[in-house]
Amino acid sequence: MARKKHQKTATHRRAVKTGLPPGTAVFTGRRYMEHIRLSDFQYNSDDCLERENIHLQDVLETDRSPHNISWLNIEGLHEVETIETMGAQWGMHKLTVEDVLNTSQRPKLEEFDNYLYVVLRMLHWDEENKRLEDEQVSFVLLQGRLITFQERTGDVFDHVRKRLREGKGLLRGRGADYLLYALIDSVIDYYFLVLEKLGMRMEEIEDLVLEQPESGVLAELHRIRRDMLHLRRSVYPLRDVMNRFERAEEPHVQESTRVYIRDLYDHTIQVIETVEVFRDMASGMLDLYMNSLSNRLNTVMKTLTVIATIFIPLTFIVGIYGMNFEHMPELAWEWGYFGILAIMTLLALGMLLYFRVKKWF
Repeated sequence: MARKKHQKTATHRRAVKTGLPPGTAVFTGRRYMEHIRLSDFQYNSDDCLERENIHLQDVLETDRSPHNISWLNIEGLHEVETIETMGAQWGMHKLTVEDVLNTSQRPKLEEFDNYLYVVLRMLHWDEENKRLEDEQVSFVLLQGRLITFQERTGDVFDHVRKRLREGKGLLRGRGADYLLYALIDSVIDYYFLVLEKLGMRMEEIEDLVLEQPESGVLAELHRIRRDMLHLRRSVYPLRDVMNRFERAEEPHVQESTRVYIRDLYDHTIQVIETVEVFRDMASGMLDLYMNSLSNRLNTVMKTLTVIATIFIPLTFIVGIYGMNFEHMPELAWEWGYFGILAIMTLLALGMLLYFRVKKWF
């Protein structure tokens, strides 16, 4: 219910944006927090300075050393004026600012004269509700600076932050383009974790389909199919994004970084192939559900048919002796009643034995 409410709110905001001139900054997403949160990394091969919960004015007044790489992360996009101020400060096109605030963007990469703009969908797995969630994350790659825009607090970049703090690997010795590669790599790596969780959930549902094909299972199947469709829309455009990222001109992407981007492309293809497999599995499980339901109905009908078939001759016998004729010899027999019961019992048991031999139940 809450999810539908948020979807209606986002739809209303997009409707407000309809008809406005291109480049008009309007936030169309969901507000997750009271105020936006800014954090900053300034680093080089020898040193790393991290600042959290800083004010916008502090960011604007801080001059980046030409020897340092800067990573500015913004969490929360609902303060439109703040985002516009940042865009003006670093020479971002109005269309880019508009795209940052429009949280229903498909993954894409756009190359401008002074920066590179990348949009991805960052996936989350809600363990409590067993459902897929996502948010838009935007990257603006400038000369010696990377700016990331997220809808809310919480991301998949903790390993990158740890490497920056501890100086492990190549990260602190490379440029901002390598930082962008590392962050995109974290997003794509998390796709594999989400796919693993989704695969486990599909296995659970498959067991339920075979054991208890009820209406609740059908609802879960439809939710899985919706998740797979949403996941497909999130990952399919990545192939084009990685292609364009690798072919981006200098100085946006250095030659030494391209080999790592090719590895990202391979991971992207693997994710897409896995999504296709899961999509086929989801369709197969729906067919399996319908077959299980049909088999269950057939079993019930078979049982009822066997019961009805057994009672047909018994009903015939009872009907004969229920006729109101005056002269029926068996009615005067001392053991007539028990004899008829014995015959009916033997007849029923004989039919049951015959059905069992024929494996009809």
